[in-house]
Amino acid sequence: VGFYPSQPGLDWIYQPQRASLADPPFRLSIIGPTSFAGQPAIRFRFSGRGQERNFFRQVGPTGVRLLGFEEVISNSTVRFNPPLQEYPAENTLVLGARWGGVSRLESQIVVNNQVTQTAAISLEYTYQVVGKTNVTVGAGAFEAWRITLQIKPAQGDVENFEIWFVPGVGEVRTREGLLLVDRNFR
Repeated sequence: VGFYPSQPGLDWIYQPQRASLADPPFRLSIIGPTSFAGQPAIRFRFSGRGQERNFFRQVGPTGVRLLGFEEVISNSTVRFNPPLQEYPAENTLVLGARWGGVSRLESQIVVNNQVTQTAAISLEYTYQVVGKTNVTVGAGAFEAWRITLQIKPAQGDVENFEIWFVPGVGEVRTREGLLLVDRNFR
């Protein structure tokens, strides 16, 4: 499936930490090629528990870039200018690696074909590979890269996250703290 899985038809199933496997899951699915804000993209659909969001990413030799996302339920769109570098080129994902930048987040909502801009803020973001560790989640045991993410909006509080990433699998722990419990590929 590649270092950064991005083929249409791939599915990941997630649960919050300490959730029962009987609880409704979250699903991340790769829908396929599309365009977003006039750029070629791959559409990832995240759904579950009353949420539905389409993420638009570019995956290639320079890594993974997030162009933006659509909130289906609220009919809103968020764009990043320039796109957020979520992951670097695969040969640069090593212990101590850092990447990030500054981007402008622009959001809008569409009601009755009327577009209303709801926010335009600048944010600084920094990812850092802080370690490699053995983790066990519902989907199995993995050796994962531990990656921290810090987001500093121009105004507001700094947010800190931790992600566990496994090459060829994807995120086994998302920045929201969701843990991988199943996937449809090996």
